[in-house]
Amino acid sequence: MNCNDYIEKLNMKPHPEGGYFLQTYLSDDKIGNQQLFSSIIFLLKTGEVSHFHRLKEDELWYFHDGESLDIVEITIDGKLVITSLGKHIDKGEKLQYLVKKGSIFGSIMKNDGYSVVGCMVSLSFTYEHFELLKRSELIKLYPQYEKIIIQLTYDN
Repeated sequence: MNCNDYIEKLNMKPHPEGGYFLQTYLSDDKIGNQQLFSSIIFLLKTGEVSHFHRLKEDELWYFHDGESLDIVEITIDGKLVITSLGKHIDKGEKLQYLVKKGSIFGSIMKNDGYSVVGCMVSLSFTYEHFELLKRSELIKLYPQYEKIIIQLTYDN
């Protein structure tokens, strides 16, 4: 399998934050008006990034196939954390990683190729709880991270 096989065979669609996705599960159970959880398969390929965004819920990432990727986050307390998601656990990579609600985060490929991951959000993902962040605003808040902010935001 290559990245185009995954995209075509799974009928993945472009994601607004970058990369491709397919929603695989949406819980039947609800808390209030929101489903308990949702899950997607997410794919990045060489040259693509998942742009900085923020959710109001926790998101758990699972590595599935391909090359490693880095999850880059600015935590609620302003700390820059980079976590490698991949199969090389002997080199410190993680098979799964939790991004806490309210963190600003995105992801970027470490090597050429593609990365296939799963992402589970609880309570379920909704676009009403999704915020794609602006470069200019992030640089004002975190000038010390300007280089990575430029890499993981749209030019605006």
